[in-house]
Amino acid sequence: MTAPIPRDIPDLPAIPGIPVLLPSHVPATAVVPPVRRPLVATYRLLVALIAAAAVSLELALGSPLRTLSHFAIQSNILLAVVLTLSARRAWTARRPLPSALTGATLLYVIVTGLTYHALLANEASPYMLPGVLTGEAAGPTGWHVITTQVLHTATPIAALLDWLLLTAPGQLHLRPAATWMLYPLTYLAFTLVRGELLVPGTPARYLYPFLDVARHGYRSILANALLIGLTSYALAILLVALDHARPNPLRHRLHHRAKTGFRLQPPVG
Repeated sequence: MTAPIPRDIPDLPAIPGIPVLLPSHVPATAVVPPVRRPLVATYRLLVALIAAAAVSLELALGSPLRTLSHFAIQSNILLAVVLTLSARRAWTARRPLPSALTGATLLYVIVTGLTYHALLANEASPYMLPGVLTGEAAGPTGWHVITTQVLHTATPIAALLDWLLLTAPGQLHLRPAATWMLYPLTYLAFTLVRGELLVPGTPARYLYPFLDVARHGYRSILANALLIGLTSYALAILLVALDHARPNPLRHRLHHRAKTGFRLQPPVG
Protein backbone atom coordinates (compact mmCIF):
# COMPACT_ATOMS: atom_id res chain seq x y z
CA MET A 1 0.00 0.00 0.00
CA THR A 2 1.11 3.56 -0.69
CA ALA A 3 0.85 6.37 1.78
CA PRO A 4 -1.80 8.99 0.95
CA ILE A 5 -0.52 12.28 -0.52
CA PRO A 6 -1.12 15.12 1.94
CA ARG A 7 -3.30 17.94 0.70
CA ASP A 8 -1.16 20.70 2.18
CA ILE A 9 2.58 20.43 1.71
CA PRO A 10 4.46 22.82 4.02
CA ASP A 11 6.84 25.36 2.44
CA LEU A 12 10.40 24.17 2.34
CA PRO A 13 12.98 26.40 4.05
CA ALA A 14 15.18 28.54 1.82
CA ILE A 15 18.47 26.96 0.84
CA PRO A 16 21.31 29.03 2.35
CA GLY A 17 23.74 30.62 -0.09
CA ILE A 18 21.20 31.23 -2.88
CA PRO A 19 20.46 34.96 -3.30
CA VAL A 20 16.90 36.10 -3.23
CA LEU A 21 15.73 37.65 -6.49
CA LEU A 22 14.76 41.27 -5.99
CA PRO A 23 11.97 42.94 -7.95
CA SER A 24 13.12 44.93 -10.95
CA HIS A 25 13.00 48.69 -10.67
CA VAL A 26 13.43 49.34 -14.40
CA PRO A 27 10.63 51.66 -15.51
CA ALA A 28 8.40 50.57 -18.33
CA THR A 29 9.45 53.63 -20.33
CA ALA A 30 13.00 52.25 -20.55
CA VAL A 31 11.78 49.26 -22.56
CA VAL A 32 11.38 50.51 -26.11
CA PRO A 33 11.28 48.74 -29.45
CA PRO A 34 14.58 48.77 -31.35
CA VAL A 35 13.36 50.92 -34.21
CA ARG A 36 15.32 52.45 -37.04
CA ARG A 37 14.95 56.17 -37.68
CA PRO A 38 15.97 56.68 -41.32
CA LEU A 39 14.62 60.24 -41.59
CA VAL A 40 16.56 61.34 -38.52
CA ALA A 41 19.68 59.64 -39.86
CA THR A 42 19.25 61.34 -43.22
CA TYR A 43 18.84 64.77 -41.63
CA ARG A 44 21.91 64.39 -39.45
CA LEU A 45 24.02 63.06 -42.27
CA LEU A 46 22.94 65.94 -44.51
CA VAL A 47 23.90 68.54 -41.87
CA ALA A 48 27.23 66.77 -41.34
CA LEU A 49 27.95 66.83 -45.08
CA ILE A 50 27.09 70.54 -45.32
CA ALA A 51 29.40 71.37 -42.41
CA ALA A 52 32.19 69.24 -43.86
CA ALA A 53 31.77 70.81 -47.30
CA ALA A 54 31.97 74.34 -45.86
CA VAL A 55 35.09 73.48 -43.86
CA SER A 56 36.71 71.84 -46.90
CA LEU A 57 35.96 74.88 -49.04
CA GLU A 58 37.51 77.20 -46.46
CA LEU A 59 40.61 75.01 -46.35
CA ALA A 60 40.90 75.20 -50.13
CA LEU A 61 40.39 78.98 -50.25
CA GLY A 62 42.89 79.98 -47.56
CA SER A 63 45.82 78.83 -45.48
CA PRO A 64 44.97 75.39 -44.04
CA LEU A 65 46.84 75.95 -40.77
CA ARG A 66 45.25 79.34 -40.16
CA THR A 67 41.82 78.05 -41.17
CA LEU A 68 42.05 75.08 -38.81
CA SER A 69 42.98 77.45 -35.98
CA HIS A 70 39.53 79.07 -35.94
CA PHE A 71 37.10 78.01 -33.23
CA ALA A 72 34.27 77.97 -35.77
CA ILE A 73 36.15 75.53 -37.99
CA GLN A 74 37.02 73.21 -35.12
CA SER A 75 33.51 73.22 -33.68
CA ASN A 76 32.01 72.45 -37.09
CA ILE A 77 34.45 69.60 -37.65
CA LEU A 78 33.38 68.16 -34.31
CA LEU A 79 29.72 68.65 -35.27
CA ALA A 80 30.23 66.83 -38.58
CA VAL A 81 31.87 63.86 -36.85
CA VAL A 82 29.28 63.63 -34.06
CA LEU A 83 26.31 63.93 -36.42
CA THR A 84 27.77 61.29 -38.72
CA LEU A 85 28.11 58.86 -35.82
CA SER A 86 24.64 59.77 -34.56
CA ALA A 87 23.19 59.22 -38.04
CA ARG A 88 24.67 55.74 -38.18
CA ARG A 89 23.24 54.85 -34.77
CA ALA A 90 19.81 56.18 -35.69
CA TRP A 91 19.88 54.20 -38.95
CA THR A 92 20.83 50.93 -37.20
CA ALA A 93 18.63 51.47 -34.10
CA ARG A 94 21.59 51.45 -31.72
CA ARG A 95 22.06 53.28 -28.44
CA PRO A 96 22.61 57.06 -28.85
CA LEU A 97 25.98 58.70 -28.32
CA PRO A 98 26.83 59.80 -24.76
CA SER A 99 24.92 62.94 -23.87
CA ALA A 100 28.12 64.54 -22.54
CA LEU A 101 29.54 64.45 -26.09
CA THR A 102 26.43 65.60 -27.91
CA GLY A 103 25.75 68.33 -25.33
CA ALA A 104 29.28 69.68 -25.60
CA THR A 105 29.06 69.72 -29.41
CA LEU A 106 25.75 71.57 -29.27
CA LEU A 107 27.20 74.13 -26.87
CA TYR A 108 30.28 74.81 -29.01
CA VAL A 109 28.39 75.42 -32.23
CA ILE A 110 25.87 77.66 -30.44
CA VAL A 111 28.73 79.66 -28.92
CA THR A 112 30.21 79.91 -32.41
CA GLY A 113 27.01 81.39 -33.82
CA LEU A 114 26.33 83.74 -30.91
CA THR A 115 29.91 85.04 -30.82
CA TYR A 116 29.87 85.78 -34.52
CA HIS A 117 26.54 87.57 -34.60
CA ALA A 118 26.91 89.38 -31.26
CA LEU A 119 30.56 90.46 -31.50
CA LEU A 120 32.01 89.96 -34.97
CA ALA A 121 29.14 90.80 -37.33
CA ASN A 122 27.47 93.37 -35.09
CA GLU A 123 28.07 96.97 -36.14
CA ALA A 124 27.61 98.16 -32.55
CA SER A 125 30.37 95.84 -31.29
CA PRO A 126 33.88 97.25 -30.68
CA TYR A 127 35.27 93.92 -31.94
CA MET A 128 33.50 93.88 -35.28
CA LEU A 129 35.20 91.60 -37.84
CA PRO A 130 32.65 90.14 -40.27
CA GLY A 131 35.39 88.62 -42.42
CA VAL A 132 36.80 86.67 -39.50
CA LEU A 133 37.67 83.59 -41.56
CA THR A 134 39.78 85.69 -43.93
CA GLY A 135 41.11 88.06 -41.28
CA GLU A 136 39.71 91.11 -43.10
CA ALA A 137 37.67 93.92 -41.57
CA ALA A 138 35.44 94.07 -44.65
CA GLY A 139 32.60 91.66 -45.11
CA PRO A 140 33.29 88.32 -46.80
CA THR A 141 33.06 88.07 -50.56
CA GLY A 142 32.70 85.25 -53.08
CA TRP A 143 32.56 81.75 -51.67
CA HIS A 144 33.45 83.10 -48.23
CA VAL A 145 29.96 84.61 -48.01
CA ILE A 146 28.43 81.13 -48.22
CA THR A 147 30.91 79.37 -45.95
CA THR A 148 30.75 82.10 -43.31
CA GLN A 149 26.96 81.89 -43.09
CA VAL A 150 26.96 78.09 -43.14
CA LEU A 151 29.53 77.74 -40.36
CA HIS A 152 28.21 80.55 -38.15
CA THR A 153 24.45 80.46 -38.81
CA ALA A 154 23.15 77.39 -40.65
CA THR A 155 24.91 74.62 -38.73
CA PRO A 156 24.20 76.09 -35.25
CA ILE A 157 20.51 76.37 -36.11
CA ALA A 158 20.48 72.86 -37.59
CA ALA A 159 22.13 71.42 -34.45
CA LEU A 160 19.65 73.26 -32.24
CA LEU A 161 16.70 71.89 -34.23
CA ASP A 162 18.10 68.37 -34.02
CA TRP A 163 18.31 68.68 -30.24
CA LEU A 164 14.82 70.15 -29.86
CA LEU A 165 12.91 67.99 -32.33
CA LEU A 166 14.82 64.74 -32.82
CA THR A 167 16.38 63.99 -29.43
CA ALA A 168 14.74 62.66 -26.28
CA PRO A 169 14.80 65.17 -23.37
CA GLY A 170 16.36 64.71 -19.96
CA GLN A 171 19.71 63.45 -21.27
CA LEU A 172 21.94 66.42 -20.34
CA HIS A 173 23.26 66.81 -16.79
CA LEU A 174 25.04 69.51 -14.81
CA ARG A 175 28.09 67.49 -13.79
CA PRO A 176 29.41 66.93 -17.35
CA ALA A 177 28.55 70.55 -18.22
CA ALA A 178 31.50 71.75 -16.13
CA THR A 179 33.89 69.63 -18.21
CA TRP A 180 32.56 71.27 -21.38
CA MET A 181 34.59 74.34 -20.44
CA LEU A 182 37.89 72.48 -20.81
CA TYR A 183 37.95 72.85 -24.57
CA PRO A 184 37.31 76.64 -24.59
CA LEU A 185 40.07 77.05 -21.97
CA THR A 186 42.43 74.95 -24.07
CA TYR A 187 41.54 76.99 -27.15
CA LEU A 188 42.24 80.23 -25.27
CA ALA A 189 45.68 78.97 -24.27
CA PHE A 190 46.33 77.83 -27.84
CA THR A 191 45.35 81.22 -29.26
CA LEU A 192 47.59 83.15 -26.87
CA VAL A 193 50.57 80.84 -27.43
CA ARG A 194 50.05 80.97 -31.20
CA GLY A 195 50.04 84.77 -31.11
CA GLU A 196 53.24 84.87 -29.07
CA LEU A 197 55.04 82.51 -31.44
CA LEU A 198 54.13 84.45 -34.58
CA VAL A 199 56.19 87.45 -35.61
CA PRO A 200 54.57 90.81 -34.69
CA GLY A 201 52.80 92.25 -37.71
CA THR A 202 51.85 88.85 -39.12
CA PRO A 203 48.37 89.00 -40.68
CA ALA A 204 45.75 87.41 -38.46
CA ARG A 205 48.28 86.93 -35.68
CA TYR A 206 45.33 86.87 -33.29
CA LEU A 207 42.32 85.37 -35.04
CA TYR A 208 39.72 87.21 -32.96
CA PRO A 209 39.90 90.92 -32.11
CA PHE A 210 38.61 90.38 -28.56
CA LEU A 211 41.67 88.14 -28.01
CA ASP A 212 44.20 90.48 -29.66
CA VAL A 213 46.86 90.97 -26.99
CA ALA A 214 48.95 93.27 -29.19
CA ARG A 215 46.07 95.75 -29.43
CA HIS A 216 44.31 95.48 -26.07
CA GLY A 217 46.84 93.96 -23.66
CA TYR A 218 46.59 90.90 -21.47
CA ARG A 219 44.38 92.49 -18.83
CA SER A 220 41.60 93.32 -21.29
CA ILE A 221 42.00 90.02 -23.12
CA LEU A 222 41.73 87.94 -19.96
CA ALA A 223 38.71 89.98 -18.88
CA ASN A 224 37.08 89.29 -22.25
CA ALA A 225 37.92 85.60 -21.99
CA LEU A 226 36.47 85.41 -18.48
CA LEU A 227 33.26 87.11 -19.58
CA ILE A 228 32.87 84.82 -22.59
CA GLY A 229 33.68 81.78 -20.46
CA LEU A 230 31.09 82.66 -17.81
CA THR A 231 28.53 83.34 -20.52
CA SER A 232 29.28 79.98 -22.13
CA TYR A 233 28.91 78.17 -18.82
CA ALA A 234 25.64 79.96 -18.13
CA LEU A 235 24.49 78.85 -21.57
CA ALA A 236 25.47 75.27 -20.74
CA ILE A 237 23.40 75.40 -17.54
CA LEU A 238 20.49 76.84 -19.53
CA LEU A 239 20.71 74.00 -22.05
CA VAL A 240 20.63 71.43 -19.25
CA ALA A 241 17.62 73.13 -17.63
CA LEU A 242 15.75 73.37 -20.91
CA ASP A 243 16.57 69.75 -21.70
CA HIS A 244 14.76 68.63 -18.54
CA ALA A 245 11.84 71.03 -19.01
CA ARG A 246 11.05 70.58 -22.71
CA PRO A 247 8.45 68.05 -23.90
CA ASN A 248 9.47 64.74 -25.44
CA PRO A 249 9.07 64.97 -29.23
CA LEU A 250 9.52 61.19 -29.55
CA ARG A 251 6.90 60.03 -27.04
CA HIS A 252 3.94 60.13 -29.41
CA ARG A 253 5.82 58.42 -32.21
CA LEU A 254 7.24 55.67 -30.00
CA HIS A 255 3.84 55.02 -28.45
CA HIS A 256 2.37 54.06 -31.80
CA ARG A 257 5.21 51.76 -32.85
CA ALA A 258 4.57 48.06 -33.22
CA LYS A 259 4.98 46.38 -29.83
CA THR A 260 7.17 43.50 -31.00
CA GLY A 261 10.86 42.77 -30.63
CA PHE A 262 11.23 44.64 -27.33
CA ARG A 263 14.61 44.92 -25.74
CA LEU A 264 15.98 46.84 -22.78
CA GLN A 265 17.71 50.04 -23.88
CA PRO A 266 17.41 53.80 -23.48
CA PRO A 267 15.45 55.77 -26.06
CA VAL A 268 17.22 56.00 -29.38
CA GLY A 269 18.08 59.62 -30.05
